[in-house]
Amino acid sequence: MGNPAFNLHAFRTAQRAAPLSNFGRELFAGLSRGARSIPPKFFYDVAGSALFDRICELPEYYPTRTELRILTECASEIAAQIGPKAEIIEFGAGSLTKVRLLLDALDAPKRYVPIDISGEHLEAAAQRLRDDYPRLAVQPLVADYTMPLVLPARGEGMGQRVGFFPGSTLGNFSPDEALAFLQLAQRLLRGGGLLLGVDLVKDPALLHAAYNDAQGVTAAFNLNLLRRANAELDTDFDLDGFTHAAFYNAPLRRIEMHLVSRRAQTVTLDGQRFAFDEGETIHTENSHKFTAEGLRALAVKAGFRPAAVWTDPERLFSVHWLQSPAAQ
Repeated sequence: MGNPAFNLHAFRTAQRAAPLSNFGRELFAGLSRGARSIPPKFFYDVAGSALFDRICELPEYYPTRTELRILTECASEIAAQIGPKAEIIEFGAGSLTKVRLLLDALDAPKRYVPIDISGEHLEAAAQRLRDDYPRLAVQPLVADYTMPLVLPARGEGMGQRVGFFPGSTLGNFSPDEALAFLQLAQRLLRGGGLLLGVDLVKDPALLHAAYNDAQGVTAAFNLNLLRRANAELDTDFDLDGFTHAAFYNAPLRRIEMHLVSRRAQTVTLDGQRFAFDEGETIHTENSHKFTAEGLRALAVKAGFRPAAVWTDPERLFSVHWLQSPAAQ
């Protein structure tokens, strides 16, 4: 047998020499900042995607059921805006639940391109959709939709190219990032439009309950980031050493989610040790809330022409139809 200490050292050296994944690079950068953070897009590995599906079914989590209600009750009006033979591009597609309401309402949609960063979860959901909609071309695209994208070439006889971005995912971006995404979408969708769902400003008590559910599913979703890092990046986060915290930052109109260190501790990533004080946090997500008027103003700034807006009677949530002018 060889020298165990030498073998262990060689193994760790080889690990450090291997290039980090995109997740590893962004986590390393986030832990190196004074105010530590992890981009929320890394929530959605297979386990994280499944946990988010559970969040959407929680009694406290109003956004999903409210948006589904709007899409159901206003389906014919939405379909009239989109028109026949449409091509639907869904950004951050997840489990492909909401798009079914849209597909059922549309007149002979031709193609559906779901885009998501979690490839395994996306392909499984896409196959279920193919089984249920045999006349629809389903072409999943594994990609980060916040980056420049190459979409499939337009097919002959297709109607409008329509983006679908439900779930108020736009609220996870900073204001500058939200504008940049809308500008990117506007260029991709020229001559078509974007169907966008965003959460509205409301009673902070409702917001607090939605992100601090009694069953602890949101806490598990947040902590899954650390479990994923341990599994994929060989970090040594103690999952019992961090706790979930979510609160409404009223001046910035956003929910903030953090992972709070319960004690002084050290975490290792790629050979670098990162010290945490008791109470120090990793900022994992923002969820900005909008007014309908504020969203429309942002859309205009991005080059869209705001058209119809649909809300529920309690004005908890809104769905917007934003037209993208054809290129001159």
